[in-house]
Amino acid sequence: MDIRRLKSFITIVDMGSITRAADILHIAQPALSQQLASIEEHFRQKLLTRSQQGVVMTDAGKVVYRHAQVILRQMEQAQAEALEAGAVLSGRVSVGLAPFSSATTLALRLMEETKIRHPGILLHITESVSQPYSQMIMNGRLEMGLIHGTGPIRGVRFEPQLREELVLVVHESFGVEPLETAISVAELASLPFLLPPSYNFVRRAIDLAFTRSRKDLLIFAELESVRTIAKGVDACLGATIMPKAVAQRIVTESREKIIVRQISSPMIEETLSFCVSDSTPLSEPALAVKEILLELTQTLK
Repeated sequence: MDIRRLKSFITIVDMGSITRAADILHIAQPALSQQLASIEEHFRQKLLTRSQQGVVMTDAGKVVYRHAQVILRQMEQAQAEALEAGAVLSGRVSVGLAPFSSATTLALRLMEETKIRHPGILLHITESVSQPYSQMIMNGRLEMGLIHGTGPIRGVRFEPQLREELVLVVHESFGVEPLETAISVAELASLPFLLPPSYNFVRRAIDLAFTRSRKDLLIFAELESVRTIAKGVDACLGATIMPKAVAQRIVTESREKIIVRQISSPMIEETLSFCVSDSTPLSEPALAVKEILLELTQTLK
């Protein structure tokens, strides 16, 4: 199997279209279609289903896509190690830091520490919400991640690191007293909230707490960006509930008087876990980054 064909297959899947992939790869569309046909002939399976909306992977396609990611990453690593044999660690390492978690506060420090200890490593850090990180690790797009949840999910391994307490973040104009004592979930029922979408782990924990308290959650807006939520809180559009580390970042960056209160009855928590594939071993550079990432994670406790 030609490695270039595997790269072409990955690009087609990532672009969701043979036409767009052909533009990216600077290959004529008929030639790219022929490459796809050759790959399907090699595996004796239909890998993609075409429609007017683009292409969608079949079950066999998902398997090939996952293995193709691993093969290409190993080839890149082999080339890097061969070129740098006997020298410093080098190569590309992909890390996912779950948005709406304390993990996002580690991005800059992870880059700094990696640069100091292993300057030959190229870090690729993802903080997007476009796809579940566990799925990205499973299909080879990410090598590791700090994500919410404890599994089990087939294909990935979770190593719980810490329990994140979620706190209220609100502008002083909403009349919440800046006290050290916790505020109950029942007392939050009258506040309009700016929160992540319902599929997000932080949001699920919040929904569960309100359900247990038999109170309705008043949502003003669902947002996929912590920065936008922070601006909304700053503009008095609503309150939010975030992990402590994220809340402190919102306070630090705000130009207004922002109040942070612990929440009780019930306390709202979520587990932050280190996640890797349970079938693909980490490369030497990835193991080095893992060591740094876990060290930094301990500082969040």
